[in-house]
Amino acid sequence: MSRGLDPEVKKNVIEEFKINDKDTGSVEVQVALLTARIRHLTEHLKTHPKDFHSRRGLMKMVGKRRKMLKYLKKERPEVYKELISKLGIRG
Repeated sequence: MSRGLDPEVKKNVIEEFKINDKDTGSVEVQVALLTARIRHLTEHLKTHPKDFHSRRGLMKMVGKRRKMLKYLKKERPEVYKELISKLGIRG
């Protein structure tokens, strides 16, 4: 069974959203990685609707992403707007 994101996908997400060459943990990268994992898990739950353990993990990830986005919106609103439009989240 596959766990989490494919390493190649993760590398691509980090490359796309990093701020500088050594960046792997900025809020932008973390939100992008969480979004990729959330999308992956959402697809999994479409085929396995009774997998409640994964559903709980999904809810925790969504909550974590929400907190990070709230922080970003407060600290750097222009980066927040750019990020949500790039990721295609929040209507």
